[in-house]
Amino acid sequence: MAGTNAETIDHEANADALELAMSQRLDAAVSLRRKNGQPFPTKQQLDDLIETRTFRRGCGTLFVIPRTNTAPDEDLSGRTVKRLKPMSKAPTFREFFEKRFAPGAHLLQSAALAKRKGCPEETILGCLLHDIGNYMMRCDHGYWGAQIIEPYVSEKVSFAVRYHQALRFFPDPETNYEYPVAYYQTFGIDYKPAPHIVDAYKYVLKHPWYEHARLVTTNDLYAFDPNAVVEYDEFEDIVGRHFKQPKEGLGYDNSPVAHMWRSLANPDAPL
Repeated sequence: MAGTNAETIDHEANADALELAMSQRLDAAVSLRRKNGQPFPTKQQLDDLIETRTFRRGCGTLFVIPRTNTAPDEDLSGRTVKRLKPMSKAPTFREFFEKRFAPGAHLLQSAALAKRKGCPEETILGCLLHDIGNYMMRCDHGYWGAQIIEPYVSEKVSFAVRYHQALRFFPDPETNYEYPVAYYQTFGIDYKPAPHIVDAYKYVLKHPWYEHARLVTTNDLYAFDPNAVVEYDEFEDIVGRHFKQPKEGLGYDNSPVAHMWRSLANPDAPL
């Protein structure tokens, strides 16, 4: 999901972007299978690639060349970042979505999936917001995402965004959620979640809002349809009811996370 304006991206481009991502994931898996003689890499093999790259895999997607996290050794030579459209003096969440998170197809599909299932509006909003932390920092993206939205949404929404990260690694037969096969490619076939992820999972499992966080997870991993077209307008009213837009604009309301929104607004600032 590159940082371009959603208004300039038609339906076909949205589909193409998703199809390209899925195709790259498949190509990476096939390439490594041929190279290693096994379906997926080990964690050690992925770690051995660290010093072969000019970037760190945990860096937020808005700050690096658009790439797939499932192809860490992809040749990026000759590729450059794109110029971003300037933000207004008092940007809203919609403006950030269209100018910094666009096309945001996965987020929109995730929210649409939750809506079709009849999920509560706070769950739908959680799905729309669940991966925005990735634009700042891929590693611990659930925590980054929850922190940046915390002053503007209910505690229940930020809870779901924070803990969907841990729940992704743990199957739940009652909700038909299975461990994603793609994670064998991303993390290594022998990967074990870090202790803090395990602890978070155990904590959420006993929490009254477990189902809310789990719904965000199930509507996350199963929202990659290259043929689905979803527009932001479908969620305008839900955002309006459940996201408190500061009159000064995100990044300028002196909140504890205003600097994070300013960083998203101007990721080319040298200092």
